Formats: sequence, structure tokens, C-alpha cells
Amino acid sequence: MADNIFISDERIEGDGSADGPLTGRTVAVKDNISTKGVATTCGSAMLEEYVPPYDATVISRLKEAGATIVGKANMDEFGMGSTTETSAFGPTDNPAAPGHVPGGSSGGSAAAVAAGEADLALGSDTGGSIRCPAAFCGVVGIKPTYGLVSRYGLVAYGNSLEQIGPFGETVEDAAALLDVIAGPDERDATTRDAAPEGESYADAATGDVDGLTIGVPTELLEGADEDVVDTFWDAIADLEDQGAEYHEVSLPSVEHAVEAYYVIAMSEASSNLARFDGVRYGPETEGEGDAGSNWNETFSQVRKDGFGDEVKRRILLGTYALSAGYHDKYYKKAQDARAWVKQDFDEALSEADVLASPTMPVTPFEQGESLDDPLQMYLADANTVPVNLADLPAISVPAGESDTDGLPVGLQLVGPAFGEERLIRAASALE
Repeated sequence: MADNIFISDERIEGDGSADGPLTGRTVAVKDNISTKGVATTCGSAMLEEYVPPYDATVISRLKEAGATIVGKANMDEFGMGSTTETSAFGPTDNPAAPGHVPGGSSGGSAAAVAAGEADLALGSDTGGSIRCPAAFCGVVGIKPTYGLVSRYGLVAYGNSLEQIGPFGETVEDAAALLDVIAGPDERDATTRDAAPEGESYADAATGDVDGLTIGVPTELLEGADEDVVDTFWDAIADLEDQGAEYHEVSLPSVEHAVEAYYVIAMSEASSNLARFDGVRYGPETEGEGDAGSNWNETFSQVRKDGFGDEVKRRILLGTYALSAGYHDKYYKKAQDARAWVKQDFDEALSEADVLASPTMPVTPFEQGESLDDPLQMYLADANTVPVNLADLPAISVPAGESDTDGLPVGLQLVGPAFGEERLIRAASALE
């Protein structure tokens, strides 16, 4: 087994009474998705002892489909990171590039598929947390349209941004898992029925791109490593050879997407993580249970001991952005920028069937490389976070390897809302 892929390797058997679409298939599940009777830690000491009393909707659907869950996959703490190094349970190595990070925050899920520890995996994507590890580990990852997959049972980081999505070794495999988990849920009011026009998402993996128009946002190539850009253009040439055509488009708003994203995501995180107060969750502290102890001191100590540095950093910044006197200066401006990003994507997609870019502007970091420079980690999300701001679907598919270091490079395709079929068809042409 590759290093530290799973936080827990406890198996959860599916419904073996029927021949479901995933009978005989194994699935790794990111450890921020609730599993009844099996610990769900979110990669944090704060939830090390937490065992949910219920299954997330996606877990219920996996069981009904006959899948066997083989473990809860490692992740950046509460989904905050792009390397799976902020986990309280230690970093995960990249099976496709030993000594390098697997990406994050769903790094354990991508690594499980890349290492052959699971046929499929579930992750969550708030700003690229499925697509980044898919690119770094050389597998396929789909970030669905906001509302396509139920978030009931997903421990919240940024409610307005995040979506659960699948990993697979092939596009068809990932699409088959999307078929199982997609669809409306009465316990999640943000979901809607957006069934594919054909029989299933997996059926869309035909590889037929004849006549497909691809928009290439020039802004998403700027700043990317030369080897990454070269590999990207080789993949575009491959699609052209199969009958697709491309043209350049512009998304001027993405210049401000990363800063807008982090203001919104950190603000939502500071609110969501306020529940971890030491009453219901968290490590024991000295003086706990003492009638004379100061509750505020206990509250502070629990959060000091239970949260890692990156989570504390984002809570502080998010609280600051929402504080009196700064709400309009930061949070409101970030929401205005989000509307601008969405408008730019809608305009670009009115001129193209899909948009294409490198998934990540760099190849996988070496272990430990980004921990001392959080800004480097934030900026690496420049190509993925705009998609979450715009509530659109995207897929990362392996595009090849860097000529210089032989490390994996991913290609990202972005489509219109609920246009997953189109993305799956286009991505499968690269396999």
C-alpha cells in the first residue's frame, strides 16, 4: 500500500442482495463524507474520535449500487490545502510520483485510485480539490455542477462552492460513479434533477469530438510552467486530429478569482467551523468538567489543540473579512467579483462547446515544498477556483507527462451548467 492513503481502512459492504451497477467495485471515500458507525475525521484532531450516526446520501447510494467501500481516504484538514500535507494524520505520498505530493485536498482519494487500492473514489471540490489531485496523480476527476450531487452528510467547508465528485482510472469509470451519486435529494434543497439526455453519463464516454469547438482562455495559460503548457498544446493537437477545433477566448475576471475565492471560502469556513467549540466535538483539555473553569479558556484551548495551522489561518482571515467595518470592503467585493467571473464564463461558453486549460499550472510539488509558503499553494489554484465561483462542471483528464521531470500533467475541460455529458465525451477522446 502506498504511504498513508487511508485514515481508516474499515470496510463497508454494499447491498449484496442485488446486482447493482457497482457490484464488485471498490470505492475509497474522502474522510469528510459521513459514514454511519465509521469514524469521519476530516483529517483533523478535532474529529479524531467522531463516529457519525448516519450515512451521507452519496454513501447510501453507493451501498444501494452494490459498491464496497474500502476505507476513508486521507485529506487536507477540513479540505483546506492543495497537497494533503495539512492532515493531522500525516501526508500522503503520490503513487504516480513518489516523493511528491498527491495534490489536495482529496489527495488520499486520488492516490487510492492511482495506486490500485480502489477502483473508484469520492472526493469533494471547493476550489479544485478533486481536479488538482486528479492531475497530480494521473487519474480522472470530475467536479460536477453545483446542485447535481447531494451534499447531505458532507462536513461543510464552503457551502456555496463545494461539490462531491468521482475519481476513476478512466473517464468512463468516473462517469459510472457519477451516474450512481447524481440526482435530487429531499435532504439537500440545492439539488435538482438534471438527468443526462442519453441513458447515462458513462454512455457519453464515446470519444466523439468531431465538430467540437474548444475555447482556450489565454489567462489560464499565463504563469504556467513551460512544460505544462507544451503538454497541454500536445493534447489540444490530439483533439484537433480527431475533428475538434479550438480558438482563444478571454476571461479577464480570473485575474481576481483567487483572491475572491479565498475571501468567500475562508468567510464561510469561519462560520461553519464555529460549531467546533469543545462541547460536542474536540479533544479533552485540562480543567474540562471543572465547575470553576472558565468556558472561554476551554473553548480557546480546544480550538488551539484541535485545529492545525492552516485551518486556524483561514478561520482568522475569514472572521476578519466578515467583521464589522470590513464586510463591505472584502466580502461584498468578493461576491461582486464572483458575479463577474460567472458572466465571463457564460460569455466564453456562448462561443465554444467547452473551455480547456491546464488543470494545474505546475507539476506536483515535492513533499514539504509549499508548507512554508501558503501563498504559493493558494496561487497554484488559479485555474481551478474560477470554475467553483461560476458553479460550473469541470473534468481533469491526464494529458501526458512533463518532458523535463516526467511528472503527470492534467488537462481541464469546463462546460456549461449541467453539461457533464459534453465534458465526458470530450475528455474520453484523450484516452
